Amino acid sequence: VQLQASGGGLVRAGGSLRLSCAASGGTFSGSTFGWFRQTPVVEREFVAYISASGGSTYYADSVKGRFTASSDNAKGTAYLQMNSLKPEDTGVYYCAVGSVLSAVDRVYRYWGQGTQVTVSS
Repeated sequence: VQLQASGGGLVRAGGSLRLSCAASGGTFSGSTFGWFRQTPVVEREFVAYISASGGSTYYADSVKGRFTASSDNAKGTAYLQMNSLKPEDTGVYYCAVGSVLSAVDRVYRYWGQGTQVTVSS
């Protein structure tokens, strides 16, 4: 299984970015896509998860109302729409795939390579 994350970049505070996570090499219809980030102050922080079917989502309080996770089950791809970005959102964002709905990183078996998001003030 391989995960390819993309969509990071440099944006001003208040701006938006859309991250993508394309999974390949397996079947993901019953999986969960998790989004995590590594920031200068936190080694790994949960951001959001979404079931591959798109029916279940959950967000960290810090991003609730600003970030939206979505998925395309047929394509095995997950997305993270990030709006109203803040400088504290800066970090490396990782997508991961697991078999259960969870905000705990160790539950996820497969991880992408990460994509850098930088939000300037």
